[in-house]
Amino acid sequence: MSGIQGILLAAGTGRRFGRHKLLHPLPSGDSMGVAAARSLIAALPNTLAVIQPQDRQLADLFTALGLSLVVNSEAEQGMGRSLAAGVGASADASGWVVALADMPWITPETILSVARALEQGASMAAPVYRQRRGHPVGFARQWREPLLALQGDAGARRLLAAHPDELLLLPSDDPGVLLDIDHEDDLRREP
Repeated sequence: MSGIQGILLAAGTGRRFGRHKLLHPLPSGDSMGVAAARSLIAALPNTLAVIQPQDRQLADLFTALGLSLVVNSEAEQGMGRSLAAGVGASADASGWVVALADMPWITPETILSVARALEQGASMAAPVYRQRRGHPVGFARQWREPLLALQGDAGARRLLAAHPDELLLLPSDDPGVLLDIDHEDDLRREP
């Protein structure tokens, strides 16, 4: 087995944002997708990104960062298929830490805490900020088959809801775990 695999889900359409939100520049100068990728890579160098087939610009940016790419030809079927594609492309992993490319403010330390929880035997793990579960979410290898079967936009939400006793909640002081960007106004919430 190859250890914990980072998966960056970056195959969404960004319809609510009005344009390709993952290419939108942040005050740091990085695009939203690149900022999210940098944090994930800093914690888990063994990281791949799931993208849409036509997204050459994002593919080039991620490749320059050293990410492996998984092109999801079924991206229109929702986040579940993208997650399944990422897990399928990393079959030898001992677990997966799944991050969303529209959540650029999660710290590498938070991501690393989720990976460490998996390495220490957690079945599933996620950070909690102010009593709210956030991202990224980690899954141990035992969840491989259910993850491969995911479909739709709910991602792994149903899997988490069906097994609440399996989810280790990790207290966090990182507000970035709750800050996803769906609309341009969400950029004003930067931590």
